[in-house]
Amino acid sequence: MPKVTQVYALERVASMLGEDLEMLEAIVSNDDNLSYGNIISVDTATDENTKLITAHGIQELRDMLSDAKRSPEQWRDFLDDFVNDPEIITRVKQNGPR
Repeated sequence: MPKVTQVYALERVASMLGEDLEMLEAIVSNDDNLSYGNIISVDTATDENTKLITAHGIQELRDMLSDAKRSPEQWRDFLDDFVNDPEIITRVKQNGPR
């Protein structure tokens, strides 16, 4: 695996991909949803850790979302599988795949 020299905050990733920030937060809340090393947890001396994504992780997210958006059924299944918050799922489903 190549050395990581740059990471991106989820807010930036959401902007880059044109996706819902809370949906991305839900996806990366489980480190198993992306390949090992693509999600980096940073301790910021607060009660919560900050999740950052590598460039390879952004590409992996982009590919996952692209595959999921091939049909409305796949998109609903993807959201049900990767996002555990019903409010986020409802909001994202109402907006439809982007």
